Formats: sequence, structure tokens, C-alpha cells
Amino acid sequence: MVSDTKKKVSVSKRIKDNEKYMKNRIGADISFDIGFRELVILKRQIQLYFVNGLVDDATVVEIIKILIEINDNETNDKKLFEIIENRLVNQQVETTKTMDESVDALLSGLIVVFIDGEPYSFIVDVRRYPGRTPEEPDTERVIRGSRDGFTENVIENTALTRRRIRDARLRHEMLKVGERSKTDVCVCYIKDVADNDLVEYTKNKIRAIEVDGLTMADKALEEFIIGRSWNPYPIVRYTERPDVAASHMLEGHVIIMVDTSPSIIILPTTFFDHMEHAEEFRQTPAVGTFIRWIRILALLASLFLLPFWLMVVMDPTLLPQSLSFIGPNEEGNIPIIIQIILADLGVEFLRMAAIHTPTPLATALGLIAAVLIGQIAVDVGMLSPEVILYVAITTVGSYVTPSYELSVANRIIKLLLVIATAAFGVIGFTVGITVFILFLVRLKTLKTPYFWPFIPFNASAMYKFLFRIPVPFSNLRPSSIHPKNNYRQPKGKKQNRD
Repeated sequence: MVSDTKKKVSVSKRIKDNEKYMKNRIGADISFDIGFRELVILKRQIQLYFVNGLVDDATVVEIIKILIEINDNETNDKKLFEIIENRLVNQQVETTKTMDESVDALLSGLIVVFIDGEPYSFIVDVRRYPGRTPEEPDTERVIRGSRDGFTENVIENTALTRRRIRDARLRHEMLKVGERSKTDVCVCYIKDVADNDLVEYTKNKIRAIEVDGLTMADKALEEFIIGRSWNPYPIVRYTERPDVAASHMLEGHVIIMVDTSPSIIILPTTFFDHMEHAEEFRQTPAVGTFIRWIRILALLASLFLLPFWLMVVMDPTLLPQSLSFIGPNEEGNIPIIIQIILADLGVEFLRMAAIHTPTPLATALGLIAAVLIGQIAVDVGMLSPEVILYVAITTVGSYVTPSYELSVANRIIKLLLVIATAAFGVIGFTVGITVFILFLVRLKTLKTPYFWPFIPFNASAMYKFLFRIPVPFSNLRPSSIHPKNNYRQPKGKKQNRD
């Protein structure tokens, strides 16, 4: 952020001084995208500055036409400032005394207007950022539900949430981060629901950021706010769905939007928040509960199935006679642990390759992976069919996990559990799971325990996680985020207490 102690330059009454400042500060005479137009209105010079590509060209032309018409309709040059202020046809026109604010506004996509003889500049909001239209996010698709999603334009994103929460107490506070990038960061919350301490903590953390720019947008901002280092698990939740963001704000969460990023940050969130998906709330409670159980089963399989299978392969006596078929029928030329690691790394290679593979070639990549690599690896004895089976199941389970960040963290933990099991057998498997759970229990996301409501245990909240409760019977907000208003609906109706 720009230091408050930095000396601010005032707008000069001499328009030539302002022109010189703009040339030296932003290269108005060098950068081709800095638009400049000088007019003479009632025998006084008027200068307009704007950035091509960030403004609505039609609106700029209309403003210039209206300013030129002043020569035909007005004669009192002593009130030129008031006349121009009334002629600037826009819903948002502000004045400033400093050149720093004028430059910041210009680089954000606004028009700056200087008048010779006046110590003020006009700032007119005619922004029109390049970007795409709202569309359904690829990672959060639903069978039924809205098909719009956040875009790279923070103004459009605030409109998408305002459309869903038409509450006068909804707040969108805009801050700027980055000495050079001056990235717009919007903090969104509902005034009488969100915890004041949480809101102030979030805003103070953002204001305290000192960095050149947020080129990686929301992810870089998250690391400044949370301040963690090598923890693989996501402390905040990302979403590109406006309905998910609105739902969390109604619960008392704070969301952060960063301009140029379609993902918004939800905080605070727990481990179990990352396991919920919008699809569960678009179906009936029974279907939603069934879908959630399948997701939980998939997540558990992605974490523990492969190390458990390795453990029983290493010690077949752990299995009853009826399950003795579990395990490889042939030992193979390579130890099982090496096979598992090779297969797991192969899946990661394919995942990263799929990200960088053009869509028309993705199908060909899948065929190569499944038919050529997988089958040939089995035929030559490099991998056993059972290893490929269990690695495939755990991989599918990781993709069923709603949160991409959570699925990647689970894959890392799975690999560590596999190594611990291979090294120490049953003891390694047991101790590894224990350490993993203790690690999650010790984590906190701001003031919220990461493993809530399992530890500390909250029976009602855990029940609401395991079962998709009908909306009319889910009237209390989660107590873990300390909302100011606990009741989602008026008192007197049947309540389910957290």
C-alpha cells in the first residue's frame, strides 16, 4: 500500500504544471494507451486524460461533445467549474485536490478532467474493463441451478452478490493493495450478521499489506492475511459461484473479491465446509444427503484406501479368511511400495498434462494414458493390476472432493501415509492417521477451529453436516464464526440449534 506519510502533490491552478506532472509520472506523452484531449471552453484550457481499453469509448465521446457545446450555450466563464460539473453526464462524478488521487483514478479506468485556473480535478467513472460474461464455473457445475459465475471484473462480481442479497445492510468496502498494481480488493459482509472483530481484522490485514503488486490476485492476498507457510490444507475456501458466496454471507462469513480474479475468498471456513457442494442444496434433502454421503465416502477412500490396502498386503494375517483375496495375485518384478509411488506419480503427471493440453487433444491424451501406458505397464510386469485398481479408485475419490485445494492436500497426505505404512507397517499406518488428525485439530482459521464441529464436538452442527436439513428447519447460523445475529429466520419457528 502507499504510505500515508508520503507527501501528496496538490492539483495546480496552472494547467501546464498538471500536464508536466502527468507526463513525468505516467508518461502521458510516451505510453500510447494513455488517452489525452485538450479543449478550449470559454477561452480556458480543459484537459482530459483516460486509459484506452479501460473506458467506455462511446461515453468518452459523448462527454467531449457536451463539453464543446458549452461554448455555444454559456458565456459566464467565471462559473466554468460549476458549469462543467453540471454538464458531466455520468452517475458518478467526484472532485479531488491531489494529483496522486487523480493518477490512481486514471489508472483504474476513470477519466480525469483538469480546468485551467482551478485547484481541483474532476474524476468521472466510465470504466469498462475487458473481460468475459458470467458463465458457470467448470469446477463447480450443478445439474440444476444458476449458470452464472464470477468473472475477472470486481464490479460485475459485486453486482452478482447484490442481486441475490438485496439487503440495505450488505456492505461492499473497496480497498487498494499494491504500490504499483493498486489492485482493487472488495471486502463484503452483512453489517448486522458478520462479527465486527472478523471484519476489522480482515480489513486491517489488507491495509497492512506492503507489496509491489498482487499479480497472482486472490492467492497472494490469502497468504498475506493468513500468514501460514507449509500447511497444505486450505484455510480459506474459494468459490466462483455467486449463490455459494451469498449463502456464506448470510451465515456470517466475510468474502473477499480481488479484481482480475474470478475466484472469491470465503473466511473463516473449516475442513467440513470444503466438503459441501451446491449440488446437495439443489436436490431434495434425501437426495442431497445421499450425495453428501457419497462425497464423504470418496474423500475417505482417497485418503485411507491405498495405505490400508498396502498394510494388509504387507501383513495378510490382518484379514479374515473371507477377505483373503485382497492383495496382488503375483508379486511382480518391482516392490509394491515402488509400484504405488510410480503409479501415483504417473497420475499426477497426467493431471498436470491435462491442464496444459488443448481441449481437442484431451481425449487423445486419455487414450494414450489408459491404453498404451497403463496396459503396457501391466503386460511388462512393471505394475500389477491391483495397484492400478486402487490407485485409480483413490484418484477418482480425490476428484469427487468438491474443493480442488482440499483434494490436492489429501493426495499429499495419502502419499505420506503410504510411505509411513511401507516403513513401519501397522504401527506406521496407525501413528500416521493419528498424527494427521492431531494436525487438523491443532489448525485454526482465524478464531475458528479447523476441525469444528467434530473437534470440538457439536452434535447439532455435526448432524447438519451428515444430513442435508430442509431449509425451513435450519434457522440458526453456525456458532463457530460468532455471528452477531444467530437466527436466520424469525424466532417462534421450529429451530435446529448449533
